[in-house]
Amino acid sequence: MIKILLSAFLFCLLVTAATAQVPSGNVFVGYSYLNSGLDPNNRTNLNGWNGSIEGKILPFIGIVGDFSGHYGSGPIFPNPACTAVVGSTCTGLTTHADIHNFLFGPRVSFSVRKIRPFAHALVGASHISETASLVSASDTSFSYALGGGFDYHLVPLVSWRVQADLLQTRFFGNTQSNARISTGIVIHF
Repeated sequence: MIKILLSAFLFCLLVTAATAQVPSGNVFVGYSYLNSGLDPNNRTNLNGWNGSIEGKILPFIGIVGDFSGHYGSGPIFPNPACTAVVGSTCTGLTTHADIHNFLFGPRVSFSVRKIRPFAHALVGASHISETASLVSASDTSFSYALGGGFDYHLVPLVSWRVQADLLQTRFFGNTQSNARISTGIVIHF
């Protein structure tokens, strides 16, 4: 009888210790807007998605994997005849761009009642695919994002996130400084 009670106590102790080792974290998915500097003369507005997963290593520090995709079209190679005529509605060649980002790094956060502000520094890679009529090009480059935001607690285990980042890429040998704004649902585990 003592062996059974000791075994049950030891089992409960080990289960409690094992569950204490499971890190907490969150998963985010939502809409994302990217104001891109692909063309040095004009900014391009791209829409898409952003998702991330965060695992806490300390109560206020987590490791984040952040993934996003942005899509849109914009003019390139403006037609000089169009710019010479005031009020002209013609445009130059239009390109379609797909940009995907794969970023990882630390995030610092803390909770104040229903709000959890955070800041992060993420590094990784970005990939672009551009197509215009019969021409296409793609490139992969080093990228980083510096930013932060806040989560607003809605109901148990669910929050709403607003996030803003400076996302820098280096496509085709040029540096682009992009503004990325994302919002969506966070599920805590």
